[in-house]
Amino acid sequence: MLDRNTATDVITAALSTGGDMAELFVENSESSSVNMINGIVEKANWGISYGCGIRIICGFSAIYAYTNQLDKASLIKTATEAAQAVKVLKKGAIHQENGTAFLAPVYQQLAWENIHPIVILPDTVEKKAIVDYLRTASESSYSYDPLITQTGGSYSSVIQDVLIVNSKGLWAEDRRVRTVMVSSAVASSENEKQTGHQRLGASKGFEYINEIDIPTMGKEVAKTAVTMLKASNYPGGRMPVVIENGFGGVIFHEACAHSLEATSVAKKASVFADKLGEQIASPLVTAIDDGTLPNQWGSTNIDDEGTPNQRRVLIENGVLKSYLVDYLNGLKMGTSSTGSSRRESYKFAPTSRMTNTFIANGDSTPEEVIADTEFGLYAKKMGGGSVQPATGEFNFAVEEAYLIRNGKIAEPIRGATLIGKGAEILPMIDRVANNLAQAQGVCGSLSGWVPTNVGQPMIRVKEMTVGGMA
Repeated sequence: MLDRNTATDVITAALSTGGDMAELFVENSESSSVNMINGIVEKANWGISYGCGIRIICGFSAIYAYTNQLDKASLIKTATEAAQAVKVLKKGAIHQENGTAFLAPVYQQLAWENIHPIVILPDTVEKKAIVDYLRTASESSYSYDPLITQTGGSYSSVIQDVLIVNSKGLWAEDRRVRTVMVSSAVASSENEKQTGHQRLGASKGFEYINEIDIPTMGKEVAKTAVTMLKASNYPGGRMPVVIENGFGGVIFHEACAHSLEATSVAKKASVFADKLGEQIASPLVTAIDDGTLPNQWGSTNIDDEGTPNQRRVLIENGVLKSYLVDYLNGLKMGTSSTGSSRRESYKFAPTSRMTNTFIANGDSTPEEVIADTEFGLYAKKMGGGSVQPATGEFNFAVEEAYLIRNGKIAEPIRGATLIGKGAEILPMIDRVANNLAQAQGVCGSLSGWVPTNVGQPMIRVKEMTVGGMA
């Protein structure tokens, strides 16, 4: 993507005013997408995005610039302009190398084993095959119930080639291939509409789409929509809450794991700052962020600073064991990177982010968790929500919910929301089942939108606030 002489000259220009470290992130991405509404293709896109991000670290601060002009002269011009801003940072900054003259690096090619084998590259697939799958999901939704009045579906893929080079001599290249399919359905009555939705994705090629049971996917989103359309409103209150596996893990992701990212921890803007080694959750809770899971949606071989990805135990038996750390925030915290640096594209400076984040399996069966709950809420499918990372306060809608009565799942209810604080909910988890599942999402933060898995087995929170509708 760049030859070594060009990379060296660009890095030299970036450090011309005395920065401590310079890094290049070169990207070439080919993306494709198809969107369908009611079985009809509404939009099909294909495109290529390429460019280079240049980061200069000075003390505990950084300058970031990018360009989509990859000729040598343009790259040096961008690096030189970015270097001028370093003069401002240098005033009063503490430098890692104390002004030592920069010597051209001897690059070491980073070696790693590719854990994401690809069988069918997305760019070899005819659009008709994609359209046929989307239409099958739509037809399956419509055939489920006459109350289904609209269907939606989308497919997207990306082949992203990256090169990461820095002034410490790192030379790392990686290819990331991802595909994802989304299906949705709307059920309608005279005065109401309810929606079911599902996203399935992986770090795989088109072979992943071939593995999906498309008719079942269409049926499941329709079932959710119809069930919630017929459900009764519930006023809510304080009660035990059982949260299903898979996408139920979005609560831990949003309300807790974001607060374990060094992006907020390094600034002391996290409720979990300075709490390593402390009991912050129930002893039943072990939480992991693992970017090494083969072909999983949030996995990569290396992170976006060129560090090999890792399996990170964040919480073990309720005790806080680790944060998610990138290089720059690691400098601020006096610790090493955990391979947690990510960015949406070359247009974004990297920072600490999650990959595949989940609560590990417990010892109970799902049946035992339900049977042990006399009364409460069963959150089968989670929806969207909001969270304040500094405090962990969250508010999440439940897409599909039921009441639990006498240890059995009873009538469906709609309008339920889960409200609380992550730091208060973690100690309240009193049952963890053994049916861990992963689900796919897209997470937004300072470095843009990145693909992440959320996951958990079924869990029960002893008591929390459930908002509802009168």
